[in-house]
Amino acid sequence: MGLPTHTAQNGNGSLDTGNARLKELGYKQELKRDLSVFSNFAFSFSIISVLTGITTLYNTGLNFGGPVSLQYGWFIAGGFTMIVGLSMAEICSSYPTSGGLYYWSAKLAGPNWAPFASWITGWFNIVGQWAVTTSVDFSLAQLIQVIILLSTGGKNGGGYEASKYVVIAIHGGILLLHAALNSLPISVLSFFGQLAAVWNLVGVLVLTILIPLVATERASAKFVFTHFNTDNGDGINSKAYIFVLGLLMSQYTLTGYDASAHMTEETKNADKNGPKGIISAIGISVIFGWFYILGITFAVTNISSLLDEDNDAGGYAIAEIFYKAFKGRYGNGVGGIICLGVVAVAIFFCGMSSVTSNSRMVYAFSRDGAMPLSSLWHKVNNQEVPINAVWLSAVISFCMALTYLGSEVAFQAMVSIATIGLYIAYALPIFFRVTLARKSFITGPFNLGRYGVLVGWIAVLWVATISILFSLPVTYPITNETLNYTPVAVGGLLILTISSWILRARHWFKGPITNVES
Repeated sequence: MGLPTHTAQNGNGSLDTGNARLKELGYKQELKRDLSVFSNFAFSFSIISVLTGITTLYNTGLNFGGPVSLQYGWFIAGGFTMIVGLSMAEICSSYPTSGGLYYWSAKLAGPNWAPFASWITGWFNIVGQWAVTTSVDFSLAQLIQVIILLSTGGKNGGGYEASKYVVIAIHGGILLLHAALNSLPISVLSFFGQLAAVWNLVGVLVLTILIPLVATERASAKFVFTHFNTDNGDGINSKAYIFVLGLLMSQYTLTGYDASAHMTEETKNADKNGPKGIISAIGISVIFGWFYILGITFAVTNISSLLDEDNDAGGYAIAEIFYKAFKGRYGNGVGGIICLGVVAVAIFFCGMSSVTSNSRMVYAFSRDGAMPLSSLWHKVNNQEVPINAVWLSAVISFCMALTYLGSEVAFQAMVSIATIGLYIAYALPIFFRVTLARKSFITGPFNLGRYGVLVGWIAVLWVATISILFSLPVTYPITNETLNYTPVAVGGLLILTISSWILRARHWFKGPITNVES
């Protein structure tokens, strides 16, 4: 069953079904609806950013399974991610609001469960998003540190190795820039979002071709497609266990596509274009991500040397690959450093778009009164930008990164919420759609027809599976320093969310609040 036809108009005088549907759902049009379907796609695509995720966690893939985990794990994670995305797209088509996931949960869980469902989904979503921004911008700070190290001679040539305080300072500077950019009108952000998408696409193609072409030593096709690395040095010998741990790189990369939902109140014909943004961002990321993995892996000839913390890049595998390729061919690694700069720009755009998505979630969640000082965070300025929500997101992301100064273990536990916490938020509305709302859910223009429930159940089961798998120990024997604190972090968030609900929120939070007359 499709949505009713409406006669709301956008700025060009043409019919806009997204604007009409928003009013039907009970919300005023407060943000400027100026994004095209490509702009909506661009935000999600630049947050997924295969250059960001694969570059950052390529070490993990090499260490746990090597080429086999990298190649085949990517398609496994990509296939199931598309299933999750399809379910989300179907719901997004029916409920195109900036609140996204938590609004969906409220509508799908029914009136009795709506407040609790939206409360828990919203907090997992927003904290997961903040963790993503923290992780992305911190990975950029680390890459900048590696670029500086290689530019000053490398680890074996007396290069400058920044302290953790310098890395945190760089991280703070990056967040400051991202908050400033996100204070600009959405038309400017739309331009940067489209530029980011093009940069990622072109960057992947250039690096995929250039790196193996420049490298003086290349791996064989047999190595790239069949070599399974079991020499991880972490006391894990089971191939199945190793392969599962290697999936982390792929699943971490393929997150953040809920941005298309959070941008729907600024997207033209959002009930159609929001779902298109989600699906196209995932599909194109899977294809281009595989190209990138393939090209880089053809330049891998010695896994242990790439992971060695005493190499020129300090154990940063892709940086070492780029640097060695150009140094081996031309006698210096300048070209490799420039290639790392291409990746750094992609990560910068990824962080920028992540703050954009964060701020829209904060805006929507506070509009419904779910956050402390809600009236402050959902205000928009005269350029129709939720300016306070932008700066709040940047400040919280910086505070989350400060845990790195105390303990790397604590920091890793917190950013693990970026994957597991966010996917739990993805799965909750899908779960409500296939259970409580199985018969009552009214589809929008984009729908999966009779396959909607089946696809939804597969999505929910996949999220449950990865939540368990990524909570497993990654090093044996288990000590305080090697324990995987992911279940502690995610469990802690769950306890805080439920406790706050029982103690206070259940008395006043009623779920999404409409702000227009019925």
